[in-house]
Amino acid sequence: MKLKEKLETHYRAFDKSKISPDPLEILHIFKNDLDKEAMGLISSIFAYGNIKQIIKSQEKLLLATGYKPYKFIINLSGTDEDKFRLITHRFYTGKDTVQLFRTLSHIYNEYGSIKNYFLRFYNPHDKNIRSGIEGFSSSVINYLQKNKALTHGTRFMFPLPSAGSACKRMNLFLRWMVRKDELDFGIWNEVSPAKLVIPVDTHIARISKELKLTKFRNVSWKMAEEITDNLRKFDPSDPVKYDFAICHIGMRKMKF
Repeated sequence: MKLKEKLETHYRAFDKSKISPDPLEILHIFKNDLDKEAMGLISSIFAYGNIKQIIKSQEKLLLATGYKPYKFIINLSGTDEDKFRLITHRFYTGKDTVQLFRTLSHIYNEYGSIKNYFLRFYNPHDKNIRSGIEGFSSSVINYLQKNKALTHGTRFMFPLPSAGSACKRMNLFLRWMVRKDELDFGIWNEVSPAKLVIPVDTHIARISKELKLTKFRNVSWKMAEEITDNLRKFDPSDPVKYDFAICHIGMRKMKF
């Protein structure tokens, strides 16, 4: 079977019935797009490490927001912040979690949505989403710095392509928001799925090397772009659609 046929077969097989376990699963409980967006960014920022640990942290964060993340964030108060001081995740401290929610509250109250904030940096004429991520993360880092809240943890929350990062978590969030199928929501219509870059984790990197979709050995922005460019040959309008299937084949230790 040719690679394109295999990719398409796996894409069809990994539909919504195969979603668990995945950080995306929890977003499907929401009807409101702003709740999906808010919890989507939060979930992606915490999407590193063991999948069970990720989902456990998601559930703690969701519980702290009273299952209404958007409303909670725009009305954030000092009393609310106390709910997050004990929520840690790997090397994120409780203080880092508080600063994340303060930053999101600033974005929502000043710009109305994360999408509006992101679109300030996105250029639809660019080859891909790189400049949008670079501008978004740089701007948030500047905001954190100005508020004396930039720590190792908060900096890690907002990676930069220019620093060589594959920006896996940000690319994952953008996939959820931009693509549209059973899994992804397609609520950011201003961004084309063709401009997305694949979220590269260890599973994507390993399988992509096996399939000769990349010549790079180390996970980086260049690797992410190269894998995406090769997947674009199979679907120019939606190259990242194969991400979920490839990742879960790797996670479940299945043969591609």
